[in-house]
Amino acid sequence: MRLATCLYDGQQRLAREHGGDLVLLPPEMGTSLRTLLAEGRIDTLRDAKGTVVAADQVRFLPPIPDADKILCVGFNYRGHLTETGTPIPEHPSLFVRFASSQVGHGEPVLAPSDSEQFDYEGELAVIIGRRAWRVLEADAMSYVAGYSCFAENSVRDFQNHARQATAGKNFLRSGAVGPWLTTTDEVSDPSELTLVTRVNGEVVQDESVSQLIFGVPALIAYITRFTELLPGDVISTGTPDGVGLFRDPPKWLRVGDVVEVEIEGVGLLRNAVVGEDSTGAEAAR
Repeated sequence: MRLATCLYDGQQRLAREHGGDLVLLPPEMGTSLRTLLAEGRIDTLRDAKGTVVAADQVRFLPPIPDADKILCVGFNYRGHLTETGTPIPEHPSLFVRFASSQVGHGEPVLAPSDSEQFDYEGELAVIIGRRAWRVLEADAMSYVAGYSCFAENSVRDFQNHARQATAGKNFLRSGAVGPWLTTTDEVSDPSELTLVTRVNGEVVQDESVSQLIFGVPALIAYITRFTELLPGDVISTGTPDGVGLFRDPPKWLRVGDVVEVEIEGVGLLRNAVVGEDSTGAEAAR
């Protein structure tokens, strides 16, 4: 099952992908995937009737626009470690993103006016389905509701201002996630997935998720040693090699570029890059 959160006539609604169609679900079924996950009612959407609408009739939001936590993992693909010259870590390298730093599928991402070093990063995101605390690695997958595509774009010079990456990872509307929460019945083993990132149609990242150093079960087990994961929380698992920073010359995102993150069986996330004015507001669509 593939589920989306979107705006339709200015109201937040849920939608389901069915045979290539977008089925807008009635609001009485619920309007928050986070709430449905917390209440254990996500499966009620599987056969729910709705209205078929064209994708351009809605504005996609992140599948979980109100996640309690958005946790991201750095240096988690072997190829990316090689291109950065980073030794294999003993523990996952984690940082957080704020909800305001990401948009949904089809929405423009903002190239910051403060930097020329706006970089793409395609990632697999994991969405938690139930409360998780002190989870054993062997049991971790039972806490996963599904997966999504994540454009965990970075502002590299701000990322390197300090030892912590927070500044470079949280520019307003710089990243994107979606379109779908693709439930686990569609993905038998996330390590068998392939992640592809394209910029203006050119493949810039192409890697198997099996190359993660810390896979999904290990990440959940580690994270729940220090914090409680709640339904709807998002873990973005890291980016492969091929980022713009380490190309010769560096390949930075520019206004007018189109970034796609595609993961077989999970979805295709597409976002255009637009500029912003000095206040951070969108300058163009």
